[in-house]
Amino acid sequence: MHILIGFAIYNLEMLSKVYLMVVFVYFLKRILDSKASKKVLYVLMACSYVAGAEVFLRMTGGSFLYETSKYLVILFCLMGIFTKKLRQPIPYVIYIFLLIPGIIVAGFNITEETTIRTAIAFNLSGPVCLGFVSIFCYKQKITYNDMQKVLLFMALPLLTTTTYLFLYTPGIKETLSGTGSNFAASGGFGPNQVSTVLGLGMFVFSLRFFMLSPSLFYKILNGCILAAISYRGIVTFSRGGVITAIFMIGALVFFYFRKVNSKAKFRISRTILVFLGLAMSIWLYSSLQTEGLIDRRYSNEDALGREKADISTGRGDLVSFELDEFLKNPFLGVGVGKIKELRLKNEGVQAASHNEMSRILSEHGLFGVAALSILLITPLLFRIRNKSNVFFYSCYLFWFLTINHSSMRIAAPAFVYGLCLLDLKYPNKKKIIAKKNEVKKEMKL
Repeated sequence: MHILIGFAIYNLEMLSKVYLMVVFVYFLKRILDSKASKKVLYVLMACSYVAGAEVFLRMTGGSFLYETSKYLVILFCLMGIFTKKLRQPIPYVIYIFLLIPGIIVAGFNITEETTIRTAIAFNLSGPVCLGFVSIFCYKQKITYNDMQKVLLFMALPLLTTTTYLFLYTPGIKETLSGTGSNFAASGGFGPNQVSTVLGLGMFVFSLRFFMLSPSLFYKILNGCILAAISYRGIVTFSRGGVITAIFMIGALVFFYFRKVNSKAKFRISRTILVFLGLAMSIWLYSSLQTEGLIDRRYSNEDALGREKADISTGRGDLVSFELDEFLKNPFLGVGVGKIKELRLKNEGVQAASHNEMSRILSEHGLFGVAALSILLITPLLFRIRNKSNVFFYSCYLFWFLTINHSSMRIAAPAFVYGLCLLDLKYPNKKKIIAKKNEVKKEMKL
């Protein structure tokens, strides 16, 4: 169905807005009609789906507002917050209040170039979205099987995105112009954002390849989907999403391997060998399709094979400027959305660092330091007390790495961060065996 949605919207782009409305109405009804015991699951599924669909909706003109998806995630979380008992998410309530002084400072420093509403919406919608997701998710109990459903709902719209990308640019060779990020191969949209969400798709289908492929058919199916998503992620020429996915997959396999018994370890070891062979095949195919340019991109070289001076593609200087402004204005910062104005005024450069850590420090000062400390430390303290979540480090790494190369321009890092805070419950093997025996007895009778 999601592959067909990709075909339909590619041929008639106005359907993208219809798609968004259907998604909104569908999940709104599911949340309102759900029993109290299923409320957490349906809220998470709704947020997960919207986070997965966000970039596709933006690239096809489906979003009524640029930040529509973040607003929907906030709305769904609020529905959960007001209908479900919370588990004292005090650190994240404090975190949201710590963002307020930056808004006040920005209000006192309005210039002719400032559009305060736009500046706040663009720069704070991500952090505020993260705050509400975290308040809702903090210590909420969810079963392992339900967690798999939540992750699948994030991956489904990424199948739509991948289908659309193949239709938009079926041949990559015609789009090659160097080793820079490739907008044509990214559906005409920002390669960084496309690469980020496709990296999530790589993670989810790698997870399904290892954990949810009980037969050869499912291994082949998940392997083929993983190959398609990985290839499209690689040829965006935006490295952040792909590298982040590799770290996520590595963390998942490592902690999953540690958690299972010796018999399962042997099975996973064989699967790893197959997985590595698949990964090498995907890279080789990508290299051939890009005439070797993708190898040079990841080696930090230009199209002629010369090493580039700055592996961060200029972002290091932008981050340095933001840290300098923090040191000049350490208490209250420069105000929400003001750092780009100051950079343009002082250096004549209108560019964003896409680094959430340096941005929050420069714009919020010591309040930003406190807010960032809460985000960094709280999940780790929760992890010390509760080691049930096998996906914890994968989700934490996605958030941390993504905000350092793509800031919080999309809802995905905010939502995935919230998944770190869930308390996973695993099925009781004795109960499962007993239930199977009961079924067998009933069948005999």
